Amino acid sequence: MDPISGTLGAPTMLSILIFLAVGTLAFAVMLGIRAREAVRRRAVRVGIDENEDAGRRSLRYSGLRVAQKLVEYTTKHYSSVDGKDIKVLRQRLMRAGIYNPSAPAIFFLSRVITAVVLGAAVFVVLPMLGFQGKTSFWLFLMVASLLGYLGPSFYLDKLIKKKQIEYRSGFPDFMDLLVVCADAGLAMEAALDRVARELGDSYPALSANIHMANLEIRAGRTMTEALEHLGDRLGLDEARSFATLIQQSDELGSSIGDALRVYSEDMRHKRLSRAEEKAYALPAKLTVPMMMCIFPTLFVVILLPVIVRLVTHDW
Repeated sequence: MDPISGTLGAPTMLSILIFLAVGTLAFAVMLGIRAREAVRRRAVRVGIDENEDAGRRSLRYSGLRVAQKLVEYTTKHYSSVDGKDIKVLRQRLMRAGIYNPSAPAIFFLSRVITAVVLGAAVFVVLPMLGFQGKTSFWLFLMVASLLGYLGPSFYLDKLIKKKQIEYRSGFPDFMDLLVVCADAGLAMEAALDRVARELGDSYPALSANIHMANLEIRAGRTMTEALEHLGDRLGLDEARSFATLIQQSDELGSSIGDALRVYSEDMRHKRLSRAEEKAYALPAKLTVPMMMCIFPTLFVVILLPVIVRLVTHDW
C-alpha cells in the first residue's frame, strides 16, 4: 500500500488477481472432478462402463470385430456344407481335442493366412538375397505358400498323434478302474462318472471324453451309442471294441463284470506286447547311429597310433 495516497500498488494488485485466477481455476477443476466421479459411480450402479464407447472406437476393438465377423461368416458357410471332407475334418478336430463349433472355419482361415504370410515373407526376403527375376524365386515362393497352406494340417496331425498316445496309454487303466467299479456294485453310468474323475489328473483328455460320454447318456442316448461316439472321438480300435463288447453283453444278457475283466486282461497283454515290440526294435534302430558315430571313433582311436608310427618310421 502506498503510504502517501493510501491505495494498493500495482505489484500487489497483480498478485491478488493471480491468486484469484488460480483459486477460481482450482475450484472449477475440483467441481469437474467431483461431478465426473459422481457420474461414474452412478454409471457403475446401473451397469454402464464409461470406457465401453472409447473401446469401441479403438483400433484393437475394430480388428477384433472384423475377425469375429469373418469367423462367423466362414462358420455359417461351412456349417451348411455337409460333404465328406467336412465330416472328416470335424472328426480330425475332435480327435485332436478341439470341440469348438467354429474350429473348421478357423482351420481354413489359418490355412489361407499362413499361406499368404509365408508367401509375402519369401517375396520380400528373396530379392534382398539376389533371387529376384530367377526361376528359383518363383519356385521358393510356391514352396513357401504350399508349406503355409499345409502347415495347419501338419500341426493338427501332430496334436492327433499326441492325443492318441495319451488315449492308448490310459485306456488299460480305464478298463482296470471299470472292473474295480463293477466289482464294487456300481452301475455302468456311475462307474463311468467315477472313472472320469479318477483319471482327471493322469489323463485329462481321456477323462474329458469319458465325461462327455456320460453326459450323452444323461441326455437320453443309449449306452451303446454313447460308447460308439466315445470310440469315434478317441480313434482307437480298443474303444470301438469296448463299445461292441458292452452291446453284445447287454443283448446276450451276460455279466458285464466278467466281460470287463476279460477285456481288461487283454488290454494289459496288448500294452505289454507293445512295450516288448519297442524293446525288440531298439537294436535295429541303434545300428545306424552306432555305425555313424561310435564305430568311426573306435577306428580312429585304434588305428591312429599305427598310422603315426608308419608315417614317422618310429618302430
